[in-house]
Amino acid sequence: MTLLDINAYTLILHLHSVIRWVVLILAIIVTLKSLMGVFGNPVYAKLDNILSASYVGLMDLMLLLGLVLYVFLSPITQSAFNDFGAAMGNAAVRFWAVEHITIMIIAVALAHIGRSKAKKNPDVKKKYKFQAIFFGISLLVMLAGMPWDRF
Repeated sequence: MTLLDINAYTLILHLHSVIRWVVLILAIIVTLKSLMGVFGNPVYAKLDNILSASYVGLMDLMLLLGLVLYVFLSPITQSAFNDFGAAMGNAAVRFWAVEHITIMIIAVALAHIGRSKAKKNPDVKKKYKFQAIFFGISLLVMLAGMPWDRF
């Protein structure tokens, strides 16, 4: 690994880490706002569309940054790729090589499903319902896959 690789790794890792907090906060906001729409007198406003599009867009950005780390820059995944059998025997390496990426891809897919179903539905209550369900599950899945020992 060259100095340029280390700097790119550090930059993207920090960017990925900082954006996760924005995504987490946005996920909480959009899920709560969707729940309020389900149980209140809803009007699906421009802000609702902006928030849901921002949540899904930032999830996509996180996935892209994570994939760059996973495939090209992370020394952890590079060592796992060299000996996957040994990596599966090490819980920390297995988390980064298999569990984290799998869980986060599922979270992104759920966010996309919720956004797509909400956009296509003309009924405002159902828009909020789809968002509340899929964004809420996406949030829970994301929380399950976050590395809580690395703040």
